[in-house]
Amino acid sequence: MDNNVDSPSKSGMLLKALKTAFPYTIPIFASFWFLGFTYGVYMNVSGFSFVYPLIMSIVIFGGSLEFVVVSMLMAPFAPIQTFIMAFMIQARHLFYGISMLDKYNNVGLKKYILYMECAMNPSQ
Repeated sequence: MDNNVDSPSKSGMLLKALKTAFPYTIPIFASFWFLGFTYGVYMNVSGFSFVYPLIMSIVIFGGSLEFVVVSMLMAPFAPIQTFIMAFMIQARHLFYGISMLDKYNNVGLKKYILYMECAMNPSQ
């Protein structure tokens, strides 16, 4: 019975938090929408089907790498150079994650989840 009494207050607090936070997410949503739209147009103009940007947006976690991949796909096959370029572009995210390790040192296993989020989050 205690859970039923607490549930409305928790859901009310969550709804209030959502209403408070939502206006702050609109600029971020707009920027991601604009980047996604331009990336799709860029891929289409470069001769790729809509399937390519769809799959790459799921697989590639860094937005800047997605734009570079277009030229890599159009160039002759060079797997070593592609790997080095991708690693160099994405290596900056490692430092974001490393800088957070001390701050979240006492959260147990969640520390590594937070590290991976910082290492792979394209919005950083």
